[in-house]
Amino acid sequence: MAHKHLWNSRCWGKHLDAQRNGFMRWNVMFYHSFGEAYGVTLPARWYEKAFRKMTKLSDCLKEVDSVDGRLVNVKDGSIFIDDLVENKVHTFKSLARAFIGSPLIQQTLKKSIPTSSVDAKSAPYVCFGKVSEREPMVINSLTKVSNILNISAQQRKSVRVTVCPLVTRHQIWTATLEEILNGLKYELDILNGRCPRHATKMGQQIVSVCLKFLEENSTSFSPDSSSWMHVSPAAKADSTASRKWEDALEMFDDLIRCIKYEEELLLHLKKLEAMKEGLSQIRDVGVDRCIGYKDARYQEILVQKKLTKTLGFSSPCLFTLLLCYLYGYVRDLEVDLSGGIWGHGEGEGSRRCLHMGRILTSDEDNIIGNGVKHLHKVLELFKFVWETAGMEGVLELQGHIWCMGAEDRTLTYKGNLYCVHGITL
Repeated sequence: MAHKHLWNSRCWGKHLDAQRNGFMRWNVMFYHSFGEAYGVTLPARWYEKAFRKMTKLSDCLKEVDSVDGRLVNVKDGSIFIDDLVENKVHTFKSLARAFIGSPLIQQTLKKSIPTSSVDAKSAPYVCFGKVSEREPMVINSLTKVSNILNISAQQRKSVRVTVCPLVTRHQIWTATLEEILNGLKYELDILNGRCPRHATKMGQQIVSVCLKFLEENSTSFSPDSSSWMHVSPAAKADSTASRKWEDALEMFDDLIRCIKYEEELLLHLKKLEAMKEGLSQIRDVGVDRCIGYKDARYQEILVQKKLTKTLGFSSPCLFTLLLCYLYGYVRDLEVDLSGGIWGHGEGEGSRRCLHMGRILTSDEDNIIGNGVKHLHKVLELFKFVWETAGMEGVLELQGHIWCMGAEDRTLTYKGNLYCVHGITL
C-alpha cells in the first residue's frame, strides 16, 4: 500500500479570503442554476473568463480529485484535508458544469455521443441537457437509487427480501465494521501525529479496543481445520465468555461522542451512526469464540436473522453492508453529474439507458482510467438494484468523463460504454 500523507490545514493555519471565494462560488451557482433555469444565455465574455480560470485551476490540481467526499491524490491514493484545495476543486467542477450546459457543448454532445439501441427507437435525447442532470449527487441509500430507477414500492420490498440475507451474513457484518474502524483509525493516527487533541486521542484508543473486540470474538470456523469440532467447554474460564454485541454498541456511542465535532471526520461519523443502528438490533446477542462450533454458528445465524428482520429498505446500515458486499468498500458513492435515465417501450422489450458523469482535473490516461473505474462502480450498483427488483426490459449503462482539453473519444470497460469529452471554448 502506498504511503499516504494527510494535510491538516486546521493545524498549520489557514488564511483564506472568505469574502472573495464566497463571492466566486455564489457567482458560479448564480449562472449555473438561476441563469439556465430561466433560459438566460450567458455572454461569451463570461465563458472566456471562466475558461481561463479553469485552465489555471487544472494546472494546479492535476493530481487532485474529490472522490466520495474526500480529496485524494489520484496517482497514489493520498488523502488531503485542506480547505483551500477543496475550494479550488469545487470551483473547478462548478465552472465545468456551467460549461457542459453551454449551447456549444450541448450541440457537440448531440453529434459526438454514439447512438445506442435506446436512441435508435426513441426521440433524440440530450444528455445532461437539464440543470438537474448536471448537479452532483451522493448515493447513500437504496431509496435514492430506487427513486432514480422508478422502482415501485412492491419491487423495493422484493429488493429488501433478496438483499438482506446476503449482506447480513456474519462475515459481511464483521468485515464492514472492521473496514469502517480501520479507515477511522488510519486518519486518527495521522491527525494525532500532526495536531493531537484530547477528543481524537480518546477516539484513537476506543477504535483500538473495538478492533480488538472484533478480533478476539471472531467465530469463523473452517471445515478444513479441526476448529469445527470444538465442543462447548464445561466451565468458562473468564468473563469475556459472556460478552455481547452491546459492548460494541457502547463503544460506538463513546466513539461518536469523541469525534462528533471533528469536521475532518464527518464522513466516518456518518458511517459509525449507520452501523450503530445495526448494533442496537443485536445488542442482546452473544459474541464468543470460546464455545463449541454449534453454539458459535447459532450466534452468527442469530445476528443475520435479527438484522434481516429489522433493517429497513431505506436503512443507511443496510446500504453500507451492501457496498461492502459488492465492493469491499463502505464509503458512500458520489458522481459529479447526476445524469438521468431515458428510454422507450413497456414490458420485456423495453430498453432504458442510465447516464452519469465525472469531472476530472487532468486528461492523463491513468487519471481517466481511475475515473472510469469509479463511475463503473456507481453504474453497476444501479444495475444490480434494477435486476434485483426484477424490472422489465434492458438497462444500458453509459458513463461520461469530462476533462480540460481532452480529445473526444469512447472507451469500453467491462461491457459498458464510457465517453470522454474535452471542455473547450
